[in-house]
Amino acid sequence: MSEMVRWITEHFDEVLPTPALVIDATKHMRKNERKQLFSEDLPSMKTAEGRWFEGVIYERMLRLVQRTDLVGGIARKGADAPPVGMNAALGQNGLFYSNIGDIKIRGNGQDLAEFDLLLKDHDGSIAFAEIVTSPTDMKEFEAEIRFKKRLIGFIYGQAQVPFLLYSSVDVSRHPIVKRIMKEPDNGLVVTGPCEELKRLIEGHTVRNHTRKSPKIPKFFRADEIEARRPFDFKALHEERRQRLLQMIAAKATKAEFAEPDDLPPIVRKILCGGLYPSAAQALCGSYPLTIRGKPIPCAEIPKLYSKIVLAINLPDGDPIIYLRSRHRKEYLKMVRDKQGGFKFESARTPHMAGFFLWLETITPSLGSQIAHEILMTFIGAGRNSAPFVVGNTQQGPRKEPKAQKEPKQQKPQKGPKQRREPRPEQVPAPSLEEPATATPAPTPRRRRRRRRPAQASPPAS
Repeated sequence: MSEMVRWITEHFDEVLPTPALVIDATKHMRKNERKQLFSEDLPSMKTAEGRWFEGVIYERMLRLVQRTDLVGGIARKGADAPPVGMNAALGQNGLFYSNIGDIKIRGNGQDLAEFDLLLKDHDGSIAFAEIVTSPTDMKEFEAEIRFKKRLIGFIYGQAQVPFLLYSSVDVSRHPIVKRIMKEPDNGLVVTGPCEELKRLIEGHTVRNHTRKSPKIPKFFRADEIEARRPFDFKALHEERRQRLLQMIAAKATKAEFAEPDDLPPIVRKILCGGLYPSAAQALCGSYPLTIRGKPIPCAEIPKLYSKIVLAINLPDGDPIIYLRSRHRKEYLKMVRDKQGGFKFESARTPHMAGFFLWLETITPSLGSQIAHEILMTFIGAGRNSAPFVVGNTQQGPRKEPKAQKEPKQQKPQKGPKQRREPRPEQVPAPSLEEPATATPAPTPRRRRRRRRPAQASPPAS
């Protein structure tokens, strides 16, 4: 364990939470979050509580870092963050502040990672911290921690990246936390439940609390840290995308995509491309789409959505579909379901400026064949993909019989109209067998002779 991490875990409890401190923590919350801190609506209250708990840990750390030289600095955040000079935009790479003071690393404007706390040790190495109030989703949490370590290590040239986990609940016995804490540069701080902290501010007005930013010599701006390895995330993404498509064409297995290679391991989401209409219909026919439990008929897809983008998350190889709504400025994120299709998870709006703008630049480039190969590589056969039917605008096996409409257009049915065939049969075969009896031939001639005088009668009159 690094000296800085060890010292913080041993001395964090020396800074006790006081009513003044926990009230100061509310300044880092948005106004609507402050109102929800004691709300009876449990989901809203828990969200606000998590944001407030981050502020409490930040305020305690501001007081703690001044007691040791092992901590070289702490990054401004929340209400102490500098004003944002520009919004997220394509081409941004590195550390940035959001409009509410969150610290993020962006790649081509997309938020790649967010850090609850950012620290520097006495040697100038960057460390980060995560602050949690619940032990849920620890499997994804572990993957996030490992990715953030790789990200900081690659951009800022660090072989080791110290990490601190602050938790309001005791997660020390959780198997995933145990695995994380086995690494030498990681540390855990358990603070106690949020309910005890809330008792300190009962009866106080916290909706409009303000405070001046403290003058701490160890403050630094996260967006001013110079990258030791500047990177062009879009170029790295395109290189990773080409590598992925080449491996799919070479029939690589799903496990091979998780193997390390010579490319930097900071690109996790591959935007494979937009789907042509035929590919979109084939995908929907084989892998049905469901939004809030309601299936979307494939014939309705072009009417509701102007674009479908197929993406792959690495290293797990989970496919994602983004549907661009025609009626609202948003993308619907669709993830795999257990039935062999895709279900709605969340929306991507202009609020996620960088990623939204990137999705807007994606144009159709994937036909039905390559889309089928991608999905078969990372998922396998879908619910209805026994044949991966191209151009089938219906969803599910019930609609497949429409392909049997072809018998209605059977050309042989035009046979009854061809009644000319009996005419040669009217000329009996005996006329060919008995040439002596020429009586049938003169009969038509006599009829023709009778018609001639009828035509000549008008001039005679």
